[in-house]
Amino acid sequence: MNDRWPPSELARLKALVVETGVAAGAALVRVAPAAPDEATRRRMEDAFARGDFATWGYDDRRAQTASDPRAMLAGARSVICLAVPYAAAVANDVAGCGRVSCYAWGEDYHRRVREIASRVAEALDTAVGEPVTAIACDTKPLAERAFAARAGIGWIGKHTGVIAPGYGSYIFLGEVVTVVPLTPDEPLRKTCGACTRCVTACPTGALRGDYTIDARRCIADLTQRTDGIPPEMRPLIGTWVWGCDLCQEICPPTQRARRAVPPPSEGDERERVMPDLRSLLRLRSGTFKRRFARSAMGWRGAAVLRRNAAVALGNSLDRAAVPALAQALREDPHPMVRGHAAWALGRIGSPRAIDALRAAAATEGDPSVLHEIAAALEPFLAQRTLSRA
Repeated sequence: MNDRWPPSELARLKALVVETGVAAGAALVRVAPAAPDEATRRRMEDAFARGDFATWGYDDRRAQTASDPRAMLAGARSVICLAVPYAAAVANDVAGCGRVSCYAWGEDYHRRVREIASRVAEALDTAVGEPVTAIACDTKPLAERAFAARAGIGWIGKHTGVIAPGYGSYIFLGEVVTVVPLTPDEPLRKTCGACTRCVTACPTGALRGDYTIDARRCIADLTQRTDGIPPEMRPLIGTWVWGCDLCQEICPPTQRARRAVPPPSEGDERERVMPDLRSLLRLRSGTFKRRFARSAMGWRGAAVLRRNAAVALGNSLDRAAVPALAQALREDPHPMVRGHAAWALGRIGSPRAIDALRAAAATEGDPSVLHEIAAALEPFLAQRTLSRA
């Protein structure tokens, strides 16, 4: 230990960051060493090689950077890990409404967690007398779940989220990387054991049960991608229009820690929590900005939410949704949305839905949408052929 960091000073600084973090709103503040995490690097490289995160275009360079905090801050010695719990939603599977992951119910969590991390960083910088920190909050390539587990925040569950004792997996994570060699906390010696409830609950088979995930099959990722959702995955999404909580809802430690909150009863806040699907299908940029710009759903744009609404309406099998879907197929400015509306009409399959598809086939000019219309009509053309035979 050099003279700059005597044990008494390090103890004072660690107590300061813990006190500041808790006062700012973090439930847990723990410290991990900032040494490169080779096991995490290899795990990420293996996941990228399998294509688990192909939607996001990650490669080995990200694995190298995310597993080494020194890539974010030269001379890094410690990673201060913050856990900020959020209340779990009550079930909001309501007819005609889409489901939204409860992490996105309120204001964008990045703002809240960044504010807490900023207060911790500022307190440490001030105490040391110079800038000694850098902040990460899901916005920089840092393997935050791995470092949270390393710091003793919790353990990584089979759903690949961090499970914190007393809080479950409904927690936001944030990090402050620093050159100060704070005393690290011990990791927890816990696993999910033989429990596979999250694996069984996942309708798309994204969870393998070995603490890995194929994100290409994860509903949370499917509802956030900016291109078309693969047709074979659409029926499995149900009525989720942003994110998914199924693997967390079933998790025993999370159920025990659950702090349920009722959904709002009216206004734009209700529309963020349980949006009316037909209204969401008509969403345009002005309303989108007012309703979603400050939420965690605000970064992908209105067309993604309209696409998701079309899929959810198709999965509802509600014939009352046909006029709204037919209008989207005729009038939506985005080919992706029109294509998914065509799929939804084919999934509902009522006579009016088939008529809307046939009418659109005669006027649509985009090849990708025409392909979706043809695919939606194909089963019914085959039925007609069989009936004539």
